[in-house]
Amino acid sequence: MIFLIKIRFTPQNYKKISTYQNFLLILHMIYGYIRVSSEKQTVENQRYEIEQFCAVNNLSIDGWIEETISGTRAYSKRRLGQLLKQVRPGDTIICSELSRLGRSLFMVMEILSLCMKKECRVWTIKDNYRLGDDIQSKVLAFAFALSAEIERNLISQRTKEALARLRAEGKHLGRPKGARSSQSTYKLRNKEQRIRRMLKKGYSMRKISDQLHCSRSTIIRYYQRFIAQESADLTEKL
Repeated sequence: MIFLIKIRFTPQNYKKISTYQNFLLILHMIYGYIRVSSEKQTVENQRYEIEQFCAVNNLSIDGWIEETISGTRAYSKRRLGQLLKQVRPGDTIICSELSRLGRSLFMVMEILSLCMKKECRVWTIKDNYRLGDDIQSKVLAFAFALSAEIERNLISQRTKEALARLRAEGKHLGRPKGARSSQSTYKLRNKEQRIRRMLKKGYSMRKISDQLHCSRSTIIRYYQRFIAQESADLTEKL
């Protein structure tokens, strides 16, 4: 679906469109991204820098994204990840510096590469970095994507080598043998007697699951695997 936006040029709004670039920006969303690592830090300094930058360049922030989280955390698990999912071609993300996006160089590269694919601009104030649709940005995006791919391949290779070494040493990988059949590994361990009492009182599986804060299927599996099986074994012995 295509929306046509009609702009009426008047002396008042003509002053706000000082350049062609700013003219394009008013047709798209501009986001201000702020991140601090701990509660002791304040977001006000970053907000002030972004507001001052926008005032000088005749821009207006359409939405603020603020979060208190470590930059080493994967961006997909942060509010930044949600923002990157919803941005559209032509949108702009403004932050105080590149380190606000992530503390790892390769993470920043991956984020910028994703923004390039989605044709989203990224502007930073302290670094004076501009990721746009010019040839320089495209060259940088290619370098970022290539570096991130090399890093992923190296991590994959190191993981495979470590697993191969562990297998060569005779160590078992994965779930311990018999873990699924062991009653001690179940969430409902030590609650067998309580389940039996509720069954004698005529409780339904749904009501039992509500009482024990688990799903109905978990109760059914536990009952079939341990309680019902134990009763069957006892009957055979008799």
